[in-house]
Amino acid sequence: MNEEELKNKLSKEEYHVLREKGTEAPFTGKYVDEKRQGNFLCKVCGNALFSSDTKFDSGTGWPSFDKALPGAVELIDDSTHGMSRTEVVCSKCKSHLGHIFDDGPTETGKRYCMNSVCLLHEEDIK
Repeated sequence: MNEEELKNKLSKEEYHVLREKGTEAPFTGKYVDEKRQGNFLCKVCGNALFSSDTKFDSGTGWPSFDKALPGAVELIDDSTHGMSRTEVVCSKCKSHLGHIFDDGPTETGKRYCMNSVCLLHEEDIK
């Protein structure tokens, strides 16, 4: 799918976050408080990214996970906005998903801080 097709498929906010590396406002996303079992998929390409078993409430206002499914994401150094962070992108379509931090509460020590607009819960596409 080319960028013009994506602009037509996605809402303005979805396109801004997924393709222009934006961020949704905290506590506004559909999946912040999501409790259903199943996988979370990339909104652009359907790649399975995270299992609900790895989701936790970080209190930050964005869906948070302590690990991604094997091979599902790529990590990229991000020094924009005067910060040193690690961007998380879909390994299949390279869409921006959010960032990863080393302050997670589980044994992994990781917090994948994702934007809800980048995700689909597999139950929502059935």
